[in-house]
Amino acid sequence: MGEANYPADLKYHREHDWVRLEGDEAVFGITWFAQDALGEVVYFDAPDVGAAVVADDAYAELESVKAVSDVYAPLSGEVTAVNDAVSTSPGLVNSDPYGEGWLVRVRLSDPSQVDGLMDQAAYTQYLEGLS
Repeated sequence: MGEANYPADLKYHREHDWVRLEGDEAVFGITWFAQDALGEVVYFDAPDVGAAVVADDAYAELESVKAVSDVYAPLSGEVTAVNDAVSTSPGLVNSDPYGEGWLVRVRLSDPSQVDGLMDQAAYTQYLEGLS
């Protein structure tokens, strides 16, 4: 799992999700903090391609050896792809949360929602406030 890291090119949600913007689409995943808190991820209950996701609402579940946790959408839109690699190898969320462990790709319905997310500095400050 390595050391905690929070890439500067991503945006972050208070529920410990990250967003990588790619035009009018975004890739979602969970942060290093979230995967560390979960422990070993053993199952990904993914949404269907075409499903609508709403900012701040749960859109998927990750099950670990410790618990089942909801995954919250940082932005609203339509799921255009699901990472099948995580469905077959859920541990990718732990080993590479910002790369191979991404969860879904979403076509954004309201790109201005990005303004409500945190940058790297704000997110790390947010984490400090939790401890």
